[in-house]
Amino acid sequence: MNWDKIEGNWKQLNGKVKEQWGKLTDDDLSMIAGRRDQLAGKIQEHYGILKDDAQKQIHEWSNAVDDAWIKADEKKPVL
Repeated sequence: MNWDKIEGNWKQLNGKVKEQWGKLTDDDLSMIAGRRDQLAGKIQEHYGILKDDAQKQIHEWSNAVDDAWIKADEKKPVL
């Protein structure tokens, strides 16, 4: 997924982020503000994993979010 799209919709995606990484706090999400590198750092910090593993999780999550958005767009009626 285009990370600019995630960053631009960060507030709407906070719930999805918390579903995926429940250890992240609201303060963490506010500080991250859609920045991928900040998200990776907080995942590393809270879950004690390597940077590469955090990046892999973010990549997989962003692809899943992208798929959900595509499906939602397909259901919208065309005028």
